[in-house]
Amino acid sequence: MKLKLKELESRLQQVDGFENPKLLLEQYPTRPHIAACMLYTIHNTFDDIENKMVADLGCGCGVLSIGSVMLGAGLCVGFDLDADALEIFSRNAEEFDLTNIDMIQCDVCSLPARTSKTFDTVIMNPPFGTKHNKGMDMTFLKVALQMAQTAVYSLHKTSTRKHIQKKADDWKVKMEVIAELRYDLPASYKFHKKSSDWCHVL
Repeated sequence: MKLKLKELESRLQQVDGFENPKLLLEQYPTRPHIAACMLYTIHNTFDDIENKMVADLGCGCGVLSIGSVMLGAGLCVGFDLDADALEIFSRNAEEFDLTNIDMIQCDVCSLPARTSKTFDTVIMNPPFGTKHNKGMDMTFLKVALQMAQTAVYSLHKTSTRKHIQKKADDWKVKMEVIAELRYDLPASYKFHKKSSDWCHVL
């Protein structure tokens, strides 16, 4: 039975998010709507999830990993530095009774060369590289490109599009904007003045 977009989004709404988001790790939840749209497009338009080995870099509480498995990934492995986020990820996976899902606690930026080309597809909502993490989005992208055999699907601020295109040209990879979405940033941290803010991602 094929999962419809609305069903996928509805299921992903049940995934628990960060309890105490860490500013230095730029922990913002990937909203169920964005996660569902992203994964559904990867699955239906590009056929890069079903029966594939999928990596989720900076997986946080696991919404993209869990969605991938719901869409038939052969195996999805989430990578994250934060033990607290992975604890929630583990609970979420158990809640949905998922078995073909795993998680590894590590610094994504220092993943060893032996992970090169070990996954068909890499999905991620990396740190946007703002505040204390300048350039972190590009570091994640470089690691992802080393790990993926087929494709990397990543969320980035539209304001960085030209920069990403230049990097893609330098790295001799083809970059394509698949969709432009409005990303709802809830007020997770003290310095956020509005209860919710929008930024555009691609």
